[in-house]
Amino acid sequence: MAGYKMNRFKDLLKATGIVLLISIVSILMYDIYINIEVDNYQKDNKDITATRTSGEIQLSENEETSIVDIIENVSDATVGISKLKDKGTSIFADNSTKQLGLGTGVIVLENGYILSNEHVSGAKYSSCYVTTSDGKEYTGTVIWSDENVDLSIIKINATNLPYVSLGNSEQIKIGQSVYAIGNPIGFEFQRTVTNGIISAKNRAVKIEDNVYMSDLIQTDATINPGNSGGPLITNTGEVIGINSVKINSAEGIGFAIPINVVKPVIEKIKQNGNFEEATIGIFGFDKEVIPYLDSAIEFDNGIYVAQISLDGPSANSGLKVGDVIISIDEYVVDKMNEIREYIYEKNPGDTVSLRVLRNKKEIDISVVLGRKS
Repeated sequence: MAGYKMNRFKDLLKATGIVLLISIVSILMYDIYINIEVDNYQKDNKDITATRTSGEIQLSENEETSIVDIIENVSDATVGISKLKDKGTSIFADNSTKQLGLGTGVIVLENGYILSNEHVSGAKYSSCYVTTSDGKEYTGTVIWSDENVDLSIIKINATNLPYVSLGNSEQIKIGQSVYAIGNPIGFEFQRTVTNGIISAKNRAVKIEDNVYMSDLIQTDATINPGNSGGPLITNTGEVIGINSVKINSAEGIGFAIPINVVKPVIEKIKQNGNFEEATIGIFGFDKEVIPYLDSAIEFDNGIYVAQISLDGPSANSGLKVGDVIISIDEYVVDKMNEIREYIYEKNPGDTVSLRVLRNKKEIDISVVLGRKS
């Protein structure tokens, strides 16, 4: 009996040892597997190694270096613009941005094409003075401008210039990190960088009596008057907007014009060396602007036609003030910038079809586009 108990004890001891051995081997194998997976993941994603400490996300050294390099590259393509050749010591001058026309621009093509605000560069065919990041000064000519979106393109006689990549302003998201680059007070502080987030999209802002800007990107990145015309970029370095206006009565509210509206203009210049602008001859307001004008006007979607040029292509088309354009060539529109972007892609002489809402009925109107002088 004693021998039987002893054998049972030995068997139990062996079984326990085997279980312990299997457990130890399993733990070791799992630890090796996890280390291999983590090591491979970090090798494959070496630039995406943010860590979270006490609720705060900290950028890894690689990621921070990458953003610094991106901002430096965009800064190299950012220029200073002045309407007067003598830029002066603007920090000590009152109202210097208006007196000297100080502002910012960004190079969009390597052969000397610069995007800015019209209120910075002046209107089409006017001249301005451009200072590039290497300190060289050029006389620039405004080859295109649109006062309704406050954008212009300047040409300088230079090649092999650093230039920026253009993003997609339709894909931006509220809360997304952005950086503004520009000359906030004057040339003493050229290419200053501020950062923030996208606070809102499709904002409408009253500039002065009966003058509104719509479809704006709102940001809390600091934007001062001299920043006008400078780029608003994402953390990948793509330009998603051109900084334009700031509400002086509030802190942390700046606005940028979405880049998509001007991309067709830049693409045509890149392909053809010039831009022959087509026009539909109307001025309209987004739905967001209507409450500023007349609270009695109601519509669900589309563009409210506020003005028709008497000598423009829409004057004899049958289109009327008060009509609401809901589509152009079956392309549904809710923002005036969408119509502008579409027309920029067209050529003078092209015909477009407008679907219009009038007295709660939809009608179709054809317009032959004119040539904008």
